[in-house]
Amino acid sequence: MGGKLLSIGECMVELSQAGEGLLRKGFAGDTFNTAWYARACLSKDWSVDYLTAVGDDPMSSDMLGMMEKAGIGTGLIRRIPGKTPGLYLITLKDGERTFSYWRDSAAARKLADDAEHLRSAIETADIIYFSGITLGILAPEAVETLLSELRRAKAAGKTVAFDPNLRPRLWVSRDIMLKTIEDGARAATIVLPSFDDEATYFGDATVADTIARYHGLGVTDVVVKNGAEGATFSLSGVTGHAPAVTTGQVVDTTSAGDSFNAGFLSKYLSGAAPHEAAAYGAAVAATVIGHHGALISPELLPG
Repeated sequence: MGGKLLSIGECMVELSQAGEGLLRKGFAGDTFNTAWYARACLSKDWSVDYLTAVGDDPMSSDMLGMMEKAGIGTGLIRRIPGKTPGLYLITLKDGERTFSYWRDSAAARKLADDAEHLRSAIETADIIYFSGITLGILAPEAVETLLSELRRAKAAGKTVAFDPNLRPRLWVSRDIMLKTIEDGARAATIVLPSFDDEATYFGDATVADTIARYHGLGVTDVVVKNGAEGATFSLSGVTGHAPAVTTGQVVDTTSAGDSFNAGFLSKYLSGAAPHEAAAYGAAVAATVIGHHGALISPELLPG
């Protein structure tokens, strides 16, 4: 039995080093990365759509063409005259990336400005996915518009999945970031945090503390990613742990968490047992970090 997954957020222009002073153009962004891998992992009776805002420039058209070629629906994406996508530049050293961003006037910051469009888009979906970065790029009133619609979707019985993905540079203050992330969690049915973020910004001493805190916010399902320590889950009363998967050299950690989320959700929402879903998410992430770039060919992913 299939359905429709709607991922909400920002896709950016990615510039990476290509050698000899040249740069390579691509497109990526946390919730788009998850949409990409979800499309690769889900069966064909599922559809995957992306909701953002882009400009009316050639780069925006290239971005939409890439999405469509990947099988990701673009019909819900608004085009805003005079705007352009955000852009980031990657510097890579020993498998770890650093990023420089140009996104202050990106069209994606207006993805929730049309409340009627947002509501109708969410109503078409069975599963809605968003992140802390989605919230971090929006104006305060747009954050509330989005969260209001997600709370409405949750109350209607839809699955709402949230990766807190804490990025302080997007926020006016730490306190606003933490409060808004908690508000995002309250609007979700499943939260997929990374423990290093939760320990750093919320002060959690253990993975169990993170799980308990999100359950305390009314979240039914929690899956905590913890790098080489694997993933710990508490899903509708079932708890367990899936170890990390080692497939070889770590080449590029970009999109590790995004791809885990896609692999996990693709199995769990299709009826797999919690441990099987978490193990598959770990296998997908392990494959992704063994290759360069946020997005790797679907043919390389585990079956």
